[in-house]
Amino acid sequence: MKHTVSIVNYYNTTPFLYGIHHSDFLSRITLESDIPSVCAQKLKNKQVEIGLVPVAILPELESYQIITDYCIGAVGKVDSVKLFSEKPLEELTHVLLDYQSKTSVNLVQVLNKHFWKKDIQFINATQGFEKHISGTTGAVIIGDRTFGLTSYPYQYDLAEEWQKFTGLPFVFACWVSNVPLEESFINEFNKTLAFGVNHIEEAVIEKPNHALGDKALDYLKNKISYNLDADKKKALEKFLELMGS
Repeated sequence: MKHTVSIVNYYNTTPFLYGIHHSDFLSRITLESDIPSVCAQKLKNKQVEIGLVPVAILPELESYQIITDYCIGAVGKVDSVKLFSEKPLEELTHVLLDYQSKTSVNLVQVLNKHFWKKDIQFINATQGFEKHISGTTGAVIIGDRTFGLTSYPYQYDLAEEWQKFTGLPFVFACWVSNVPLEESFINEFNKTLAFGVNHIEEAVIEKPNHALGDKALDYLKNKISYNLDADKKKALEKFLELMGS
């Protein structure tokens, strides 16, 4: 039986896709590619059995398992999850929240409540919201749309702000299943992902990113941190706790 898997269609999943497409694992799954919020919705609605989902969805799932040793994480700056604005944080009155995201929009609100402590109104945004960044209204923008976005004088990297606040790395998304899986399947999945993470240079050569250019390798090797280690698990637990408080 094939399992249906939803993966985020951002450039940061390139190593995972390299591993999947350079192994026999693809024959065991049906692969779908989605923005993060859709990955989350599909897993929640049981349209897929496995998803690389924003961690903010976890409390909404009836039951789940984190099934691999890999994630989309960051230790310090991630470079592709930012609060962009024309004015400094101290002057912001409104922040638009990226509709493609679930974790990042919760993260900015956790940071504001527990760390920045500013009087900011958060607004759920829709397509085209980036055009409304003006004056004291900023916006959280995530993923590939942040590449080359240099026109805003103030850019707050949310993973870096989290690290300032907690001293911990951050986990944006992890591999989650809503059904029990065979141990052999999980082991093969881990090996497949490990192969991709260990061959980032080859993955970039096979799939360059024109917006990042020669910075693509640095982004995947040094800004995204893929191993779901003990510190990231601790960070995930802390984030979910603060999100619910």
